[in-house]
Amino acid sequence: MPSKIHDTLNELFRERPEFAVELLRDQLGVKLPDEYPVQLVSSDFNDRPSRDFYADTVITLGHRDEQPQHGIIIEIQLQPDQDKRDSLARYAAALWLQYDCPITVAVVCPTGSVADWAAEPVVTSLRDYTLTPVAIGPKQIPAITDPSQIGDNGELGLLSIAAHGNRPEVIRAVLNGSNSLDPRHATRYYEHAYDMAPLAARKLMEEIMSSTTWPVNTPFAREHYGKGREEGELAGKASMLLEILAERGVPLSKADRERITTCTNPTLMTIWTRRCLTITSAEELFAEN
Repeated sequence: MPSKIHDTLNELFRERPEFAVELLRDQLGVKLPDEYPVQLVSSDFNDRPSRDFYADTVITLGHRDEQPQHGIIIEIQLQPDQDKRDSLARYAAALWLQYDCPITVAVVCPTGSVADWAAEPVVTSLRDYTLTPVAIGPKQIPAITDPSQIGDNGELGLLSIAAHGNRPEVIRAVLNGSNSLDPRHATRYYEHAYDMAPLAARKLMEEIMSSTTWPVNTPFAREHYGKGREEGELAGKASMLLEILAERGVPLSKADRERITTCTNPTLMTIWTRRCLTITSAEELFAEN
């Protein structure tokens, strides 16, 4: 059953299919036709004799009532799956039969190892037919560290969180950059960002959004990212910090845990929270400088 992050990534392309074209053309250098409308079409198609195929997202470039100039299949892949790899070649062949135009298969993978796996050519039993998917992973998705990098392309910021959400500077830049987006889409944007972020990044988002200095003050943002925080009580922050450290596998002694849970200094707790995404030991967490 598809996961929340799978569905959220897929929704990015279904909500604005133009993003797939921008990503392939501008970030990966894929040659695609210019000046043609971008259409979201049915993801259900078949190879005519019998089998039906169900791709995550299918997009065409071309006028709606005319022959498409190019077809794009978007697949979200969170872990290796050999059956899915074999299916990609079938998807491309079936869509080519249906539209009789060039087909690009793009596989979006937030994890680098999965992206490397997805980029490998798919060798089929049909002589001379080998499909080479376009893998879109952390190497291809820019790590947004400057809010101005987002501009009007909020989807790229969301992909950056999915691929680089373990970096605090990316979380801060993407959230700050969201201020330039259309306010009508802000709520959905924050929901997507939260859904795609790893656990540790979600906790950092909650920390940022509950701050009185955070510039975004939508009711959704305050309510959603402040969930479980009880208006910044130290006990809630300590619990959040311990959860992140456990998720990252940072070893803590009983004394370390007590030091965190008994802390009464809000400033010190904030410092520890900001450090927790990058440190690897309790010594680094508690360092005075």
